[in-house]
Amino acid sequence: MTSALVPLDLTDPAVVADPYPAFARARAVAPVQWHEGLGLWLAFTHAESNAVLRDRRLGRIWKDKEPESRFESFNLIHRNAILEMEPPHHTRLRRLISTAFARGHVERLRPWVEELAGRLVDDLVERSAGTEPVDLLTGMADQLPVAVIAELLGVPEADRPLLRPWSNAIVKMYEYDRTQQREDDAERAADEFVAYLRGLAAERRANPGDDLVSHLVTVRDADGDKLTEDELVTTCILLLNAGHEATVNVTGNGTLALLRNPDQLRRLREDRTLLPTAIEELMRFDSPLQLFERTATEDVEMGGITVEQGQKIAALLGSANHDPAVFQVPGTLDVGRAENPHISFGAGVHFCIGAPLARVELQASFGALLDRTTSLELGGEPVRRPEFVLRGLGDLPVLLAA
Repeated sequence: MTSALVPLDLTDPAVVADPYPAFARARAVAPVQWHEGLGLWLAFTHAESNAVLRDRRLGRIWKDKEPESRFESFNLIHRNAILEMEPPHHTRLRRLISTAFARGHVERLRPWVEELAGRLVDDLVERSAGTEPVDLLTGMADQLPVAVIAELLGVPEADRPLLRPWSNAIVKMYEYDRTQQREDDAERAADEFVAYLRGLAAERRANPGDDLVSHLVTVRDADGDKLTEDELVTTCILLLNAGHEATVNVTGNGTLALLRNPDQLRRLREDRTLLPTAIEELMRFDSPLQLFERTATEDVEMGGITVEQGQKIAALLGSANHDPAVFQVPGTLDVGRAENPHISFGAGVHFCIGAPLARVELQASFGALLDRTTSLELGGEPVRRPEFVLRGLGDLPVLLAA
């Protein structure tokens, strides 16, 4: 088994703060390497990470957290999740969800999302006035995606403050250095979220509306198949957890990248047509999700090694997105980067089903920051969250002026 020249410690504060130099050192050793501490293979290059995501011999094989009695609700929302399934079950579930999404939900929400982003930025500008630091995360990045998912699902206004704490607690389970307290918090949040969504689904069966929950309750495919209640509940939770975390982290990481590269921020201000390519570049430059695991269902040759049946291999998305074999000068932020095959949304059958909605949210957020400010600067040193897998900031103090 190949081991890195410099062992990659995913809990090292220096690696959490900036993993990309460690990735570059590892890529120079071998494209795929064994990590003894994690007990899995890591794919460092774009080619191998892309292959990990696409190879049908590598699957998402969910195993319940044990003891099962302790993680009953957490296991339920993963056992029935499209993210944890392979064909043919994945194909069936994705078809049903896509049918519900196809009813125009994303485009229906676009004007509403843009209006909300504008209001949130206006409030930040009013509080900052160019002299008082305000936190971009709590003031905008955290609020917008939760509000959008709540609007998409048709969650009543009074209940919306419940969603973000549930999501934040559940996703802490995806880290490798979690404590027992975090596990208990995740299970409690999952249990409360499941109970809430069962009630919401029952209400929409009785009183359907023009929201996604109503459509998920009633959607059927050509054969008359429909979602089970557990699948419906799990789909709603996945949309919030994945959508919220990704959008918040791209907004925070991306804004920080622009502030530390003022020439690119200025370039974007001067040419607003660059916004769509800028969003893709910000996702590539500092990926919101750094690691995605799969399990070999048979022996698989990859990157000069054999992933044996039953072994896990993880695509390191941030490392792949900085591979100089694919991206010219990958450590340089380029908001006009035209050739940008980043894999931040995944690839293959598990390509993010919420990608169109995430792009709408991100274009609205960054568009509002550009349209409603004349100056945007760092208002202090940001704090990075101590987790590796979901890469984001704890706060981002900024100074904004109209």
